[in-house]
Amino acid sequence: MTGLHLSLLPDTGTLLHSFGPWVLVGIAVMIFIESGVLFPFLPGDSLLVTAAILAGALGIAPWQIVLVGVPAAILGDQVGYLLGRRVGRRLFKDDARVLRTDRLEEAEQFFARYGGFSLVLGRFVPIVRTYVPLAAGTAAMRYRRFLLWNVVGATLWVVGMTTVGVLLGGIPFVANNIDVLMIVVVVVSLLPIAIGALRRMRAGKAAQAVAGADLVVPMADRAGDPTIESAAR
Repeated sequence: MTGLHLSLLPDTGTLLHSFGPWVLVGIAVMIFIESGVLFPFLPGDSLLVTAAILAGALGIAPWQIVLVGVPAAILGDQVGYLLGRRVGRRLFKDDARVLRTDRLEEAEQFFARYGGFSLVLGRFVPIVRTYVPLAAGTAAMRYRRFLLWNVVGATLWVVGMTTVGVLLGGIPFVANNIDVLMIVVVVVSLLPIAIGALRRMRAGKAAQAVAGADLVVPMADRAGDPTIESAAR
């Protein structure tokens, strides 16, 4: 593992290597930012998996990744919850680039469906894990209950992703094809985002089609209206 050429890795591996001796701090900061609604598009899943795979090359141990990752994920969710509880929907706009109303509404629907367990399930879905704590806050979920599910979800996520990285790192094929694997990890992490975007595009086209049909029908009705025809003469 120490003989890996990190310069050949995609952005996640290069990013980890760029942190140098502060790699654990960098991991914690990245996870906190992604979890805290500040920037929901950071590669949280691929970051943890890659860090575990490259642990030897980075001079860290998997248990250290868990040690800094779990508190960072918990604290990030706390920020989202408090924002939702105290500020609510006022931060969100329909045309915003990050704090978009539709993303909050999707998270609220997810939370309404699964309740506290959404803080566990949502942890494994990019973007959703960022907005679900905020949805819990806007729904006025009791803090003690939120904290319990928050700790469970953050712990399972960090430990789970780190374990995946450790297991993959112990496979010779993975070690010899690390650049290809990292691309796969990133693609899998972004897949839910792509699916969500596709669904929104389809919903938008469907809404436009319905709106167009609503305009066509009245015009057709008016075309056969004798009052309108006589006025035209």
